[in-house]
Amino acid sequence: MASSSSWLSLSLVNSYAYAFLILLTSSKNATGCYTSIFGFGDSLTDTGNLVKIDPPDDPPHEAFPPYGETFFHVPTGRSSDGRLIIDFIAEYYGLPLVPPYVEWKNEKRTNFRKGVNFAVIGAPTLDLAFYEERGIYDPITNESLKVQLAWFKEILPSLCNSPSSCSEFFQSSLFLLGPFGGNDYCHSFYSKANIDEVQSFVPIVVEAIGSAINELIDLGAVTLVVPGMLPLGCLAAYLTYFETSNETEYDSMGCLIWLNQFTEHHNELLQREINEIRELHPHATIIYADYYKAAMPLYHSPQKYGFMRGAIVACCGTGGLYNFTISIVCGSRPSLGCDNPSLYVDWDGYHLTEAAYSLMSKSLLDGPYTIPQINSPCVSLPVPADSSFDW
Repeated sequence: MASSSSWLSLSLVNSYAYAFLILLTSSKNATGCYTSIFGFGDSLTDTGNLVKIDPPDDPPHEAFPPYGETFFHVPTGRSSDGRLIIDFIAEYYGLPLVPPYVEWKNEKRTNFRKGVNFAVIGAPTLDLAFYEERGIYDPITNESLKVQLAWFKEILPSLCNSPSSCSEFFQSSLFLLGPFGGNDYCHSFYSKANIDEVQSFVPIVVEAIGSAINELIDLGAVTLVVPGMLPLGCLAAYLTYFETSNETEYDSMGCLIWLNQFTEHHNELLQREINEIRELHPHATIIYADYYKAAMPLYHSPQKYGFMRGAIVACCGTGGLYNFTISIVCGSRPSLGCDNPSLYVDWDGYHLTEAAYSLMSKSLLDGPYTIPQINSPCVSLPVPADSSFDW
């Protein structure tokens, strides 16, 4: 990949769009604020859908050890050694871990009143047909954002039977919509699409996320958390795929500058989209979750947070500079896990360890990435018009 550090000039929007959840009035314990969580997204949020979708004789690599070893002690279909951010959110609010929709559907369960998770590992924002028309192929799944919304509509009658009853039920529900975008861009890059072509997809991807936000609000959602993307340029998989001898391509953390700029571009457009939707739906609380900023301190100072093995080398892998090989992913032989995942930020090249997600969740839930939000069952504080903060 040729140097692209000058292709994009970005400035992050310093506004309340960097918020994740609400600031509590007197206590950090927010138990009881929400009674249900509904999740959508990809591998950063999937709690077990893909392993139930794939045929039993050909399960995904997330179905094998060492996935799940830290907390669950068995693979659960999560793309980590343990819990994800959605799990920590559920625990924070005193709710059960959010079950995967496909598992509950297969077991013919009908009680979704405490929430359910529709996220699927590998899920793109846009349907695969969009990319196949452009010669880009995704071998993992077609459970796109559109498909996940259709699943949600399938269970809607079990939750409420009229617009007014849905509005009442969802008053105390938290919707986690994302993150989305990673798979759209990943498979585009892997299919040799050039940076200009992939960049042209970003407004289309963001518009689709915006349409989903609007649709959920129309269906009764009141509080929605919409995460931005992680810094792709710091993940071992992309560092391996785009490895170059040109040192100017990397920042002081060892991350790819151009790819992080691309990620910031997606996140900036997403924040603009959210701001526009806020104006259309002033009764709803739409919270931008800044996964990028929540993760960046771990890359800046990994040892400070206990990650003694660093931030850009994968815990589970097959060797090489970043302990990642595209053709031999974690969970397949001869890949190996590490002795102590809590010493690593990066789990398998694409995802983070439970320890990293735990710290991110804390910074998102308790600050410094929290700003008061209105229309929340937890708090009724006004949002300062000039809210901003500097990390």
